[in-house]
Amino acid sequence: MLSIVDSVALLGLEGQKVRVEVDVSNGLPALDIIGLPDAAVREAKDRVRTAIKNSGLFFPVQRITVNLAPADLRKEGPFFDLPIAVGILAATGQINPALYGDMLFLGELSLDGSIREVNGVLPLVLAARQIGFKKVVVPLGNAAEAALVQDVMVFGLTSLGQLSAALRGELPLEHYQPEKITAEWSAVEKTLDFADIRGQVAAKRAMEVAAAGGHNVLMLGSPGCGKTMLARRLPSILPDLTFDEAIEVTKIYSLAGQLSSQQPLMTKRPFRAPHHTSSTASLVGGGRVPKPGEISLAHLGILFMDELPEFHKDTLEALRQPLEDGCVSVSRVAASFIFPARIMLVGAANPCPCGFLLDQEKQCSCTPYQVQKYINRISGPLLDRIDIHIEVPKISFTELSEPSAGETSQEIKSRVEKARAIQRERFKALAITCNAAMAARDVRQFCKPDTKGTRLLQDAFKRMSLSPRSHDRILKVARTIADLEGSEAICSQHLAEAIQYRGLDRLFR
Repeated sequence: MLSIVDSVALLGLEGQKVRVEVDVSNGLPALDIIGLPDAAVREAKDRVRTAIKNSGLFFPVQRITVNLAPADLRKEGPFFDLPIAVGILAATGQINPALYGDMLFLGELSLDGSIREVNGVLPLVLAARQIGFKKVVVPLGNAAEAALVQDVMVFGLTSLGQLSAALRGELPLEHYQPEKITAEWSAVEKTLDFADIRGQVAAKRAMEVAAAGGHNVLMLGSPGCGKTMLARRLPSILPDLTFDEAIEVTKIYSLAGQLSSQQPLMTKRPFRAPHHTSSTASLVGGGRVPKPGEISLAHLGILFMDELPEFHKDTLEALRQPLEDGCVSVSRVAASFIFPARIMLVGAANPCPCGFLLDQEKQCSCTPYQVQKYINRISGPLLDRIDIHIEVPKISFTELSEPSAGETSQEIKSRVEKARAIQRERFKALAITCNAAMAARDVRQFCKPDTKGTRLLQDAFKRMSLSPRSHDRILKVARTIADLEGSEAICSQHLAEAIQYRGLDRLFR
Protein backbone atom coordinates (compact mmCIF):
# COMPACT_ATOMS: atom_id res chain seq x y z
CA MET A 1 0.00 0.00 0.00
CA LEU A 2 1.21 3.50 -0.84
CA SER A 3 0.94 6.57 1.39
CA ILE A 4 2.13 10.16 0.87
CA VAL A 5 3.10 12.60 3.62
CA ASP A 6 4.25 16.19 3.14
CA SER A 7 7.37 17.78 4.63
CA VAL A 8 9.86 20.48 3.67
CA ALA A 9 13.63 20.69 3.14
CA LEU A 10 15.93 23.63 3.78
CA LEU A 11 18.34 25.18 1.30
CA GLY A 12 20.14 27.74 3.42
CA LEU A 13 17.25 29.82 4.76
CA GLU A 14 14.90 28.90 1.93
CA GLY A 15 12.57 25.89 1.96
CA GLN A 16 11.25 23.50 -0.67
CA LYS A 17 8.37 21.08 -0.44
CA VAL A 18 9.27 17.39 -0.09
CA ARG A 19 6.80 14.54 -0.65
CA VAL A 20 7.57 11.52 1.51
CA GLU A 21 6.23 8.53 -0.46
CA VAL A 22 6.07 5.26 1.48
CA ASP A 23 5.30 1.91 -0.18
CA VAL A 24 4.81 -1.27 1.87
CA SER A 25 4.77 -4.45 -0.22
CA ASN A 26 5.51 -8.14 0.01
CA GLY A 27 9.13 -9.19 -0.21
CA LEU A 28 12.21 -9.62 1.92
CA PRO A 29 11.96 -7.41 5.05
CA ALA A 30 13.87 -4.17 4.43
CA LEU A 31 13.54 -0.42 4.79
CA ASP A 32 15.18 1.58 1.99
CA ILE A 33 15.27 5.38 1.80
CA ILE A 34 15.93 6.91 -1.62
CA GLY A 35 15.91 10.45 -3.01
CA LEU A 36 19.41 11.79 -2.24
CA PRO A 37 19.32 11.40 1.57
CA ASP A 38 22.34 12.39 3.65
CA ALA A 39 23.71 10.28 6.52
CA ALA A 40 21.24 11.69 9.07
CA VAL A 41 18.29 10.84 6.80
CA ARG A 42 19.61 7.34 5.97
CA GLU A 43 19.95 6.60 9.68
CA ALA A 44 16.27 7.46 10.11
CA LYS A 45 15.31 3.88 9.19
CA ASP A 46 16.74 2.55 12.46
CA ARG A 47 15.26 5.35 14.56
CA VAL A 48 11.84 5.02 12.93
CA ARG A 49 11.71 1.22 13.26
CA THR A 50 12.61 1.27 16.95
CA ALA A 51 10.39 4.28 17.74
CA ILE A 52 7.34 2.62 16.17
CA LYS A 53 7.90 -0.60 18.12
CA ASN A 54 8.53 1.18 21.43
CA SER A 55 5.38 3.24 20.94
CA GLY A 56 3.27 0.08 21.03
CA LEU A 57 2.59 0.22 17.30
CA PHE A 58 3.04 -2.41 14.60
CA PHE A 59 6.10 -2.29 12.37
CA PRO A 60 5.52 -4.41 9.22
CA VAL A 61 7.88 -7.28 8.46
CA GLN A 62 7.75 -6.45 4.74
CA ARG A 63 9.64 -4.54 2.12
CA ILE A 64 9.33 -0.79 2.77
CA THR A 65 10.51 1.79 0.24
CA VAL A 66 10.62 5.47 1.19
CA ASN A 67 11.10 7.98 -1.61
CA LEU A 68 11.85 11.62 -0.82
CA ALA A 69 10.74 13.61 -3.84
CA PRO A 70 12.00 15.53 -5.73
CA ALA A 71 14.82 13.05 -6.19
CA ASP A 72 17.37 15.62 -7.40
CA LEU A 73 17.20 17.69 -4.18
CA ARG A 74 19.66 16.82 -1.43
CA LYS A 75 17.78 15.92 1.80
CA GLU A 76 19.62 16.79 5.01
CA GLY A 77 18.81 16.73 8.70
CA PRO A 78 16.83 14.53 11.09
CA PHE A 79 13.43 16.24 10.73
CA PHE A 80 12.25 13.65 8.15
CA ASP A 81 11.92 11.00 10.90
CA LEU A 82 8.37 12.01 11.78
CA PRO A 83 6.92 12.15 8.23
CA ILE A 84 8.55 8.78 7.42
CA ALA A 85 6.99 7.20 10.53
CA VAL A 86 3.58 8.71 9.71
CA GLY A 87 3.86 7.36 6.17
CA ILE A 88 4.59 3.83 7.41
CA LEU A 89 1.69 3.93 9.87
CA ALA A 90 -0.65 5.19 7.12
CA ALA A 91 0.53 2.58 4.63
CA THR A 92 -0.19 -0.20 7.16
CA GLY A 93 -3.63 1.15 8.07
CA GLN A 94 -2.77 2.18 11.64
CA ILE A 95 -3.87 5.81 11.19
CA ASN A 96 -6.50 7.54 9.08
CA PRO A 97 -4.97 9.37 6.08
CA ALA A 98 -8.03 11.63 5.87
CA LEU A 99 -7.02 13.24 9.17
CA TYR A 100 -3.62 14.48 8.00
CA GLY A 101 -3.99 15.21 4.30
CA ASP A 102 -3.57 18.97 4.73
CA MET A 103 -0.77 18.77 7.34
CA LEU A 104 2.99 19.07 7.09
CA PHE A 105 5.24 17.11 9.48
CA LEU A 106 8.66 17.94 10.97
CA GLY A 107 10.52 16.24 13.80
CA GLU A 108 13.22 13.84 14.95
CA LEU A 109 12.31 10.60 16.74
CA SER A 110 14.00 9.15 19.79
CA LEU A 111 14.21 5.37 20.20
CA ASP A 112 11.50 5.50 22.89
CA GLY A 113 9.08 7.15 20.46
CA SER A 114 9.33 10.70 21.82
CA ILE A 115 9.61 13.59 19.34
CA ARG A 116 12.80 15.60 19.74
CA GLU A 117 13.41 19.25 18.93
CA VAL A 118 15.17 20.13 15.66
CA ASN A 119 17.01 23.19 14.38
CA GLY A 120 15.64 25.50 11.73
CA VAL A 121 11.92 25.14 12.53
CA LEU A 122 11.10 28.83 11.98
CA PRO A 123 12.45 29.03 8.40
CA LEU A 124 10.88 25.61 7.73
CA VAL A 125 7.43 26.75 8.87
CA LEU A 126 7.80 30.04 6.99
CA ALA A 127 8.56 28.00 3.87
CA ALA A 128 5.52 25.79 4.59
CA ARG A 129 3.29 28.86 4.72
CA GLN A 130 4.74 30.13 1.46
CA ILE A 131 4.06 26.76 -0.17
CA GLY A 132 0.46 26.94 1.01
CA PHE A 133 0.22 24.79 4.14
CA LYS A 134 -1.98 25.99 7.00
CA LYS A 135 -1.31 23.15 9.48
CA VAL A 136 2.11 22.00 10.72
CA VAL A 137 3.02 19.26 13.21
CA VAL A 138 6.28 19.94 15.08
CA PRO A 139 7.97 18.82 18.32
CA LEU A 140 6.42 20.46 21.37
CA GLY A 141 9.79 22.06 22.18
CA ASN A 142 9.70 23.89 18.83
CA ALA A 143 6.01 24.85 19.00
CA ALA A 144 6.56 28.33 20.45
CA GLU A 145 9.07 29.11 17.72
CA ALA A 146 6.80 27.75 14.96
CA ALA A 147 3.81 29.69 16.33
CA LEU A 148 5.59 32.96 15.51
CA VAL A 149 4.50 32.38 11.91
CA GLN A 150 1.10 33.97 11.39
CA ASP A 151 -1.75 32.21 9.53
CA VAL A 152 -0.36 28.74 10.30
CA MET A 153 -1.96 26.37 12.82
CA VAL A 154 0.80 24.65 14.83
CA PHE A 155 0.42 21.29 16.58
CA GLY A 156 3.15 20.61 19.14
CA LEU A 157 3.41 16.95 20.14
CA THR A 158 5.63 15.01 22.51
CA SER A 159 5.49 11.43 21.19
CA LEU A 160 4.68 9.28 18.20
CA GLY A 161 2.11 7.38 20.26
CA GLN A 162 0.25 10.63 21.00
CA LEU A 163 0.28 11.57 17.31
CA SER A 164 -0.91 8.13 16.12
CA ALA A 165 -3.79 8.17 18.63
CA ALA A 166 -4.84 11.61 17.38
CA LEU A 167 -4.65 10.51 13.73
CA ARG A 168 -6.87 7.53 14.56
CA GLY A 169 -9.45 9.87 16.04
CA GLU A 170 -8.94 8.56 19.59
CA LEU A 171 -7.52 11.82 20.97
CA PRO A 172 -8.27 15.42 20.04
CA LEU A 173 -5.49 17.12 18.10
CA GLU A 174 -5.35 20.58 19.67
CA HIS A 175 -3.28 23.30 18.10
CA TYR A 176 -0.65 25.08 20.17
CA GLN A 177 -1.75 28.30 21.84
CA PRO A 178 1.34 30.54 22.20
CA GLU A 179 1.69 32.87 25.11
CA LYS A 180 1.31 36.51 24.22
CA ILE A 181 4.68 38.04 23.47
CA THR A 182 5.22 40.63 26.16
CA ALA A 183 8.97 41.08 25.87
CA GLU A 184 9.97 44.65 25.17
CA TRP A 185 11.92 45.09 21.99
CA SER A 186 14.28 47.37 23.97
CA ALA A 187 15.57 44.38 25.94
CA VAL A 188 19.19 45.54 25.95
CA GLU A 189 20.85 45.03 29.31
CA LYS A 190 20.17 48.09 31.43
CA THR A 191 23.61 47.88 33.02
CA LEU A 192 25.32 48.98 29.80
CA ASP A 193 24.72 52.70 29.50
CA PHE A 194 26.60 55.54 27.81
CA ALA A 195 26.39 57.43 31.10
CA ASP A 196 29.09 55.06 32.39
CA ILE A 197 31.64 56.54 29.97
CA ARG A 198 33.52 59.56 31.23
CA GLY A 199 34.85 62.03 28.68
CA GLN A 200 35.12 60.83 25.06
CA VAL A 201 32.64 63.44 23.86
CA ALA A 202 33.77 63.21 20.23
CA ALA A 203 33.73 59.39 20.23
CA LYS A 204 30.23 59.29 21.72
CA ARG A 205 29.06 61.77 19.11
CA ALA A 206 30.47 59.52 16.37
CA MET A 207 28.65 56.53 17.88
CA GLU A 208 25.40 58.50 17.85
CA VAL A 209 25.87 59.34 14.17
CA ALA A 210 26.69 55.71 13.40
CA ALA A 211 23.58 54.45 15.20
CA ALA A 212 21.35 57.04 13.53
CA GLY A 213 22.40 56.04 10.02
CA GLY A 214 23.50 52.41 10.45
CA HIS A 215 27.11 53.28 9.55
CA ASN A 216 30.22 51.15 10.05
CA VAL A 217 32.78 52.47 12.54
CA LEU A 218 36.51 52.03 13.12
CA MET A 219 38.00 53.23 16.42
CA LEU A 220 41.72 53.82 16.75
CA GLY A 221 43.29 54.41 20.15
CA SER A 222 45.76 53.27 22.77
CA PRO A 223 44.98 50.30 25.07
CA GLY A 224 42.47 51.07 27.83
CA CYS A 225 41.08 54.26 26.32
CA GLY A 226 37.51 52.93 26.19
CA LYS A 227 37.05 51.49 22.69
CA THR A 228 35.44 48.29 23.91
CA MET A 229 33.22 50.15 26.39
CA LEU A 230 31.92 52.32 23.56
CA ALA A 231 31.27 49.35 21.29
CA ARG A 232 29.45 47.29 23.93
CA ARG A 233 27.14 50.19 24.73
CA LEU A 234 26.27 50.91 21.13
CA PRO A 235 23.29 48.47 21.10
CA SER A 236 21.69 50.52 23.90
CA ILE A 237 21.15 53.46 21.52
CA LEU A 238 20.10 51.52 18.43
CA PRO A 239 16.42 51.62 17.39
CA ASP A 240 14.32 48.72 18.63
CA LEU A 241 13.70 45.75 16.37
CA THR A 242 10.36 45.66 14.63
CA PHE A 243 8.47 42.36 14.71
CA ASP A 244 9.38 41.60 11.09
CA GLU A 245 13.05 42.31 11.82
CA ALA A 246 12.87 40.08 14.91
CA ILE A 247 11.54 37.24 12.72
CA GLU A 248 14.44 37.76 10.28
CA VAL A 249 17.00 37.49 13.06
CA THR A 250 15.23 34.55 14.70
CA LYS A 251 15.29 32.60 11.42
CA ILE A 252 19.08 32.75 11.37
CA TYR A 253 19.46 31.77 15.02
CA SER A 254 16.98 28.93 14.54
CA LEU A 255 19.01 27.53 11.64
CA ALA A 256 22.21 27.88 13.68
CA GLY A 257 20.63 26.01 16.61
CA GLN A 258 21.00 28.95 19.00
CA LEU A 259 17.36 29.20 20.07
CA SER A 260 15.68 27.50 23.02
CA SER A 261 12.07 26.82 23.93
CA GLN A 262 12.46 29.54 26.59
CA GLN A 263 13.65 32.04 23.95
CA PRO A 264 11.60 31.44 20.80
CA LEU A 265 12.04 34.99 19.51
CA MET A 266 15.09 37.25 19.36
CA THR A 267 13.87 40.50 20.87
CA LYS A 268 17.05 42.57 20.83
CA ARG A 269 19.58 43.41 18.16
CA PRO A 270 22.44 40.91 18.00
CA PHE A 271 25.87 41.85 19.25
CA ARG A 272 28.55 39.43 18.09
CA ALA A 273 32.20 39.76 19.12
CA PRO A 274 34.32 36.99 17.55
CA HIS A 275 37.87 36.49 18.79
CA HIS A 276 40.66 37.68 16.51
CA THR A 277 41.81 34.05 16.02
CA SER A 278 38.46 33.17 14.37
CA SER A 279 38.72 31.47 10.99
CA THR A 280 37.23 32.78 7.78
CA ALA A 281 34.64 29.97 7.74
CA SER A 282 33.47 30.76 11.26
CA LEU A 283 33.01 34.39 10.30
CA VAL A 284 31.43 33.96 6.86
CA GLY A 285 29.71 30.63 7.41
CA GLY A 286 30.27 27.31 5.75
CA GLY A 287 30.83 23.65 6.42
CA ARG A 288 29.77 20.62 4.41
CA VAL A 289 26.19 21.66 5.12
CA PRO A 290 26.64 25.46 5.19
CA LYS A 291 25.52 27.21 8.34
CA PRO A 292 25.47 30.97 9.01
CA GLY A 293 28.65 32.43 10.47
CA GLU A 294 29.26 35.36 12.79
CA ILE A 295 28.51 37.92 10.07
CA SER A 296 25.02 36.52 9.48
CA LEU A 297 24.43 36.00 13.21
CA ALA A 298 25.00 39.77 13.54
CA HIS A 299 22.30 40.50 10.92
CA LEU A 300 20.43 43.73 11.79
CA GLY A 301 22.82 44.17 14.70
CA ILE A 302 26.49 44.75 15.42
CA LEU A 303 29.59 42.77 14.51
CA PHE A 304 32.31 43.97 16.87
CA MET A 305 35.85 43.06 15.84
CA ASP A 306 38.26 44.01 18.61
CA GLU A 307 41.98 44.15 17.70
CA LEU A 308 41.00 44.38 14.05
CA PRO A 309 44.56 44.22 12.59
CA GLU A 310 45.15 40.96 14.49
CA PHE A 311 42.55 39.11 12.41
CA HIS A 312 43.92 37.03 9.54
CA LYS A 313 44.11 38.95 6.28
CA ASP A 314 41.80 36.54 4.42
CA THR A 315 39.24 36.87 7.20
CA LEU A 316 39.25 40.65 6.96
CA GLU A 317 38.99 40.65 3.18
CA ALA A 318 35.99 38.32 3.43
CA LEU A 319 34.10 41.25 4.96
CA ARG A 320 34.10 43.18 1.71
CA GLN A 321 31.12 41.52 0.01
CA PRO A 322 28.83 41.50 3.08
CA LEU A 323 29.54 45.17 3.80
CA GLU A 324 28.76 46.09 0.20
CA ASP A 325 25.85 43.74 -0.60
CA GLY A 326 24.28 43.03 2.79
CA CYS A 327 24.47 39.28 2.30
CA VAL A 328 26.90 36.37 2.37
CA SER A 329 27.10 33.91 -0.52
CA VAL A 330 28.49 30.48 0.36
CA SER A 331 29.08 28.22 -2.65
CA ARG A 332 29.40 24.46 -2.51
CA VAL A 333 29.40 21.76 -5.17
CA ALA A 334 25.75 20.90 -4.59
CA ALA A 335 24.36 24.42 -4.34
CA SER A 336 24.95 28.04 -3.42
CA PHE A 337 23.50 29.44 -0.21
CA ILE A 338 22.80 33.09 0.55
CA PHE A 339 22.56 34.28 4.15
CA PRO A 340 21.47 37.83 5.03
CA ALA A 341 24.15 40.05 6.58
CA ARG A 342 22.99 43.65 6.95
CA ILE A 343 25.33 44.55 9.78
CA MET A 344 26.99 47.46 11.47
CA LEU A 345 30.69 46.66 11.57
CA VAL A 346 32.41 48.16 14.61
CA GLY A 347 36.17 47.72 14.61
CA ALA A 348 38.68 48.63 17.29
CA ALA A 349 42.43 48.81 16.74
CA ASN A 350 45.61 50.03 18.33
CA PRO A 351 47.56 52.51 16.17
CA CYS A 352 50.75 50.43 16.32
CA PRO A 353 52.01 47.08 17.70
CA CYS A 354 52.80 48.53 21.14
CA GLY A 355 49.61 50.58 21.09
CA PHE A 356 50.97 53.94 22.26
CA LEU A 357 51.61 55.83 19.02
CA LEU A 358 48.82 58.32 19.71
CA ASP A 359 49.34 58.42 23.46
CA GLN A 360 50.33 61.88 24.75
CA GLU A 361 52.11 60.53 27.83
CA LYS A 362 53.67 57.17 27.03
CA GLN A 363 56.42 56.89 24.42
CA CYS A 364 55.82 54.58 21.43
CA SER A 365 58.57 51.98 20.96
CA CYS A 366 57.69 51.03 17.37
CA THR A 367 59.66 51.97 14.26
CA PRO A 368 57.90 53.74 11.38
CA TYR A 369 58.14 50.55 9.34
CA GLN A 370 56.43 48.53 12.11
CA VAL A 371 53.67 51.11 12.40
CA GLN A 372 53.10 51.15 8.64
CA LYS A 373 53.09 47.36 8.41
CA TYR A 374 50.66 47.03 11.33
CA ILE A 375 48.11 49.55 10.04
CA ASN A 376 48.37 48.18 6.48
CA ARG A 377 46.91 44.91 7.73
CA ILE A 378 43.62 46.77 7.28
CA SER A 379 43.50 47.16 3.53
CA GLY A 380 42.45 50.32 1.73
CA PRO A 381 39.38 48.71 0.11
CA LEU A 382 38.14 47.56 3.52
CA LEU A 383 38.70 51.02 5.03
CA ASP A 384 36.75 52.51 2.13
CA ARG A 385 33.75 50.45 3.25
CA ILE A 386 33.90 51.79 6.80
CA ASP A 387 32.02 55.08 6.95
CA ILE A 388 33.32 56.55 10.20
CA HIS A 389 36.95 56.50 11.38
CA ILE A 390 37.59 58.02 14.79
CA GLU A 391 40.52 58.46 17.12
CA VAL A 392 39.71 57.61 20.72
CA PRO A 393 42.10 59.53 22.99
CA LYS A 394 43.28 58.48 26.40
CA ILE A 395 41.09 59.75 29.24
CA SER A 396 42.64 62.15 31.72
CA PHE A 397 42.36 61.86 35.50
CA THR A 398 40.20 64.98 35.56
CA GLU A 399 37.66 63.39 33.20
CA LEU A 400 37.64 60.18 35.23
CA SER A 401 36.97 62.19 38.40
CA GLU A 402 33.97 64.07 37.02
CA PRO A 403 31.16 63.84 39.57
CA SER A 404 28.33 64.00 37.04
CA ALA A 405 27.68 61.40 34.37
CA GLY A 406 27.13 62.28 30.74
CA GLU A 407 24.00 61.68 28.72
CA THR A 408 22.23 58.38 29.25
CA SER A 409 21.68 55.86 26.46
CA GLN A 410 17.96 56.61 26.55
CA GLU A 411 18.53 60.30 25.86
CA ILE A 412 20.81 59.54 22.91
CA LYS A 413 18.46 56.83 21.66
CA SER A 414 15.55 59.26 21.48
CA ARG A 415 17.51 61.42 19.02
CA VAL A 416 18.57 58.34 17.05
CA GLU A 417 14.97 57.18 16.73
CA LYS A 418 13.85 60.59 15.48
CA ALA A 419 16.55 60.48 12.78
CA ARG A 420 15.54 56.93 11.82
CA ALA A 421 11.89 58.02 11.58
CA ILE A 422 12.93 60.69 9.07
CA GLN A 423 14.79 58.05 7.06
CA ARG A 424 11.84 55.63 7.07
CA GLU A 425 9.63 58.38 5.70
CA ARG A 426 12.21 59.30 3.07
CA PHE A 427 12.71 55.72 1.88
CA LYS A 428 9.14 54.43 2.32
CA ALA A 429 8.87 53.66 -1.40
CA LEU A 430 12.24 51.86 -1.45
CA ALA A 431 13.63 48.71 0.17
CA ILE A 432 15.96 50.80 2.35
CA THR A 433 15.91 51.02 6.12
CA CYS A 434 18.67 53.57 6.84
CA ASN A 435 21.07 55.97 5.16
CA ALA A 436 23.97 53.50 5.13
CA ALA A 437 21.95 51.17 2.87
CA MET A 438 21.61 53.69 0.06
CA ALA A 439 22.93 52.68 -3.36
CA ALA A 440 24.84 55.09 -5.60
CA ARG A 441 21.70 56.27 -7.40
CA ASP A 442 19.98 56.90 -4.06
CA VAL A 443 22.94 59.02 -2.91
CA ARG A 444 22.56 61.18 -6.02
CA GLN A 445 18.87 61.63 -5.28
CA PHE A 446 18.79 62.16 -1.53
CA CYS A 447 22.25 63.54 -0.66
CA LYS A 448 22.56 66.79 -2.55
CA PRO A 449 24.67 69.32 -0.61
CA ASP A 450 24.25 73.06 -0.92
CA THR A 451 26.66 75.18 -2.96
CA LYS A 452 29.07 75.83 -0.11
CA GLY A 453 29.02 72.18 0.88
CA THR A 454 29.74 71.11 -2.70
CA ARG A 455 32.85 73.29 -2.81
CA LEU A 456 34.00 71.89 0.55
CA LEU A 457 33.54 68.30 -0.64
CA GLN A 458 35.33 69.02 -3.90
CA ASP A 459 38.31 70.44 -2.04
CA ALA A 460 38.41 67.45 0.35
CA PHE A 461 38.17 65.01 -2.55
CA LYS A 462 41.31 66.47 -4.11
CA ARG A 463 43.33 67.04 -0.96
CA MET A 464 42.61 63.61 0.61
CA SER A 465 42.72 61.65 -2.69
CA LEU A 466 39.40 60.06 -1.84
CA SER A 467 37.95 57.20 -3.84
CA PRO A 468 34.45 57.45 -5.37
CA ARG A 469 33.24 55.04 -2.69
CA SER A 470 34.61 57.32 0.05
CA HIS A 471 32.93 60.28 -1.64
CA ASP A 472 29.53 58.55 -1.45
CA ARG A 473 30.06 57.46 2.13
CA ILE A 474 30.86 61.01 3.20
CA LEU A 475 27.57 62.11 1.66
CA LYS A 476 25.70 59.32 3.48
CA VAL A 477 27.19 60.32 6.82
CA ALA A 478 26.45 63.99 6.13
CA ARG A 479 22.86 63.02 5.34
CA THR A 480 22.63 61.31 8.74
CA ILE A 481 24.11 64.31 10.57
CA ALA A 482 21.54 66.54 8.86
CA ASP A 483 18.77 64.12 9.90
CA LEU A 484 19.92 64.30 13.52
CA GLU A 485 19.49 68.07 13.32
CA GLY A 486 16.16 67.74 11.53
CA SER A 487 17.54 69.53 8.48
CA GLU A 488 16.29 68.65 5.02
CA ALA A 489 19.31 70.32 3.38
CA ILE A 490 22.88 69.03 3.69
CA CYS A 491 24.89 72.09 4.67
CA SER A 492 28.62 72.73 4.84
CA GLN A 493 28.79 72.06 8.60
CA HIS A 494 27.25 68.63 8.09
CA LEU A 495 29.81 67.82 5.40
CA ALA A 496 32.66 69.20 7.51
CA GLU A 497 31.81 66.80 10.33
CA ALA A 498 31.40 63.89 7.90
CA ILE A 499 34.77 64.62 6.27
CA GLN A 500 36.60 64.56 9.58
CA TYR A 501 35.40 60.99 10.04
CA ARG A 502 37.44 59.94 6.98
CA GLY A 503 40.91 60.82 8.25
CA LEU A 504 42.31 57.49 9.37
CA ASP A 505 42.31 55.78 5.99
CA ARG A 506 45.00 58.23 4.82
CA LEU A 507 46.71 58.94 8.12
CA PHE A 508 49.31 56.18 7.81
CA ARG A 509 49.43 55.70 4.05
